[in-house]
Amino acid sequence: MKRLWLVIAILPVLTSAGASAQSINLTGIYACVDRCRGSLPAHITQNGAALNLLTEAGVPAQAWPDWFSPTSRIWIDAFNEGAVYSPDGVVIQFDNGAIWQRGLPPLRRR
Repeated sequence: MKRLWLVIAILPVLTSAGASAQSINLTGIYACVDRCRGSLPAHITQNGAALNLLTEAGVPAQAWPDWFSPTSRIWIDAFNEGAVYSPDGVVIQFDNGAIWQRGLPPLRRR
C-alpha cells in the first residue's frame, strides 16, 4: 500500500517535466555567423518539442530538447552534437563552434 501512494505522489512530477521542457519557439531563418559549413540561410521549424533543421550547408536534420538541459539546449542526433540557445532564441551556438543568428540577412560570399 505504501508503494501505491509513492507511485501516486511521483507520477505528477514525472508527467509534468515534459510540458515545461522547452520554453521558447526557435522557428525562423538564421544566418551562420561563425564556423559556417556553407553560405545558405539556415532554417528551423518547431512543432511542439520537435525541431526540423536545414543547415547552412543544406543538410536536413531533426533535433529535440537536450535531456540534461531541456530549457537551454537542443540535441541533433544526426550530427551527434548539441547546441545552446540564448534565452530569447536569437542566437544558437553549436558544440562544434558554429553560431547561427536569427534576423540577420544571409552572408554573401565572393
